[in-house]
Amino acid sequence: MNTLSVARWLGHGVWVSALLLVAIVAGVAIGETSISLSAIAQVLANKLWAAGFPVDPIDEGIVWNYRLTRAIVAAACGAGLAISGVVLQSLLRNALADPYLLGISAGASTGAVLVAIVGLGAGAISLSTGAFVGAVAAFAMVALLARSSRTRSGPHATGQIILAGIAGSQLFNALTSFLITKSANAEQARGILFWLLGNLSGVRWNSVVLAVPVVLLGLGVCLWYRRSLDAFTFGTDSAASLGIPVRQVQIVLIATTALVTAVMVSIVGSIGFVGLVIPHAVRMMAGVRHSRLLPLSALSGALFLIAADVVSRVLIKGQVLPIGVITALVGAPVFALILIRGNRSR
Repeated sequence: MNTLSVARWLGHGVWVSALLLVAIVAGVAIGETSISLSAIAQVLANKLWAAGFPVDPIDEGIVWNYRLTRAIVAAACGAGLAISGVVLQSLLRNALADPYLLGISAGASTGAVLVAIVGLGAGAISLSTGAFVGAVAAFAMVALLARSSRTRSGPHATGQIILAGIAGSQLFNALTSFLITKSANAEQARGILFWLLGNLSGVRWNSVVLAVPVVLLGLGVCLWYRRSLDAFTFGTDSAASLGIPVRQVQIVLIATTALVTAVMVSIVGSIGFVGLVIPHAVRMMAGVRHSRLLPLSALSGALFLIAADVVSRVLIKGQVLPIGVITALVGAPVFALILIRGNRSR
């Protein structure tokens, strides 16, 4: 990489960091109770550098322990789901592929519920580990079902995995509902069902410490394989003819998306449409080269979920909506517009 390329990447990094910082600050400032930028700056200065500014303890608690953690986790979750959607759509060559439709989110939810409600592992297994095992099991089942039902090649074959994913999602969602009904009391059931729709209310700094490194790791792995993903756009045969170890790349990237999705689901629940809509929207603006598509999708997903979190807190006064409701209300119409535009452009 020459000096000009390094300078360009550094410039992009500064621009992305500044944009994310502005979005996070907006996510902290806007809410049921508005907090001034000066109060936010003073709280951050006190916490990070022990500046000693006189700050209202209530404002300090809202900024540091509630809204800032929500904004950071929302950004990490949006970025993680978006890059997972990019990778799955490229590997499977299917525009409808995303963690939600392929059953990965549903499997992760089942794994998390097995740990949290049923007590699988007797405390030795973390929620994220249970979600990861569930995500991998769900995708393995979906892939096996699609493979066994594939009777022809071409676009019909690529659609089999989407149909298998829908079946897998329904199965694991039903299993999750059964486990909640059988093992949870009324209070647990209400909390779990609210969490399954996407809930950022319980995130704290331990969630930030888990979510951010996992997303950065996932983005780094996907960028490392960006040229392989470009080759997969033309099919596995074309990728193999270019000397790419197809099976190895598929295993690494699918495991990465399963890990990222599982961690996000274990923290905030199952959130749909981010991994489906964001890659489509970014692809229409930035093209199909994954060196640009992956980072821009991560940024767009982060900004989208921060905005969705703000809307979920202010849409109904005195009530916080599940963030999955907001993403569905926005994502479904946007995806319909993308489909209509795609059909007209053919």
